[in-house]
Amino acid sequence: QVQLVESGGGLVQPGGSLRLSCAASGSDLSISVMGWYRQAPGKPREPVATITRGGSTNYGDSVKGRFTISRDNAKNTVILQMNTLKPEDTAVYYCRVWRGLVDYWGQGTQVTVSS
Repeated sequence: QVQLVESGGGLVQPGGSLRLSCAASGSDLSISVMGWYRQAPGKPREPVATITRGGSTNYGDSVKGRFTISRDNAKNTVILQMNTLKPEDTAVYYCRVWRGLVDYWGQGTQVTVSS
């Protein structure tokens, strides 16, 4: 089993920055891909960014150039640095990791971008 603990959400003004962190714990951690997803009210959950164990990244079109994903394999953590935030970035952000063919989700952290 893998447990995920997210932190770093909050309220920020448009143009501001936030840094989300997700730490994985559990036994026999062999996590391949780590990523962030988000879900805004009334909308489906969508991928924001993913990163492989080797450091290859993918980003959603709406966040390219503004968000950066990184990970520390030794600490089993994944970071999402969000810059130039927009009101449309408001959502609950979820951490997701894969161990083999099984994926695990965090509990979610609220990000609100508003003046």
